[in-house]
Amino acid sequence: MAAPDQSLPDIKLDTTALYREDVYTDRRAGTIRVMTPVTVDGAVDAARPVLYAGQTQLMTPGGVLPLMFEIEAESLSQAIERFPEAVKQALEEAIEEAREMRREAASRIVVPDAGAAAGPLGAPAGGGRIKFP
Repeated sequence: MAAPDQSLPDIKLDTTALYREDVYTDRRAGTIRVMTPVTVDGAVDAARPVLYAGQTQLMTPGGVLPLMFEIEAESLSQAIERFPEAVKQALEEAIEEAREMRREAASRIVVPDAGAAAGPLGAPAGGGRIKFP
C-alpha cells in the first residue's frame, strides 16, 4: 500500500464553529437559510448568533444571475421581511462588481506603436489597431 501524499492538506471540521442549516423556500422568489449554531453534540449553542442567508435567481439578458447574500435579522419572520431589500442590495453589489471588472478589462487594452512588427509569415499585422496582451 502506498504512503499517503504528504502534500495533501489536513482537512478537519472546526468543532467550535458548527452550524445546523435549515432551508425555507416559497419555491418561487427564493430561499432563506437559517444557520443555527450548535455544539459538537448537536445542542443549540446560545453563545453564538443565528445567521440568515438568502438566495435567489434573476433573469437577465445574459441569462440567469444567481444571488447569494446575508440578511441581518433576529428571527425568520424578520429575515423574510428584509429579504426584498437584501436582494436589491446584493444586485447593486453585483452590478458594481461587473462594472469594475469591465473597467479593469478595458484598462488592459494596449495600442501598438506606429511601427508595429509584421504578422506571421511576414504578412502585415492583423487589420485591427487594438492589441490584447
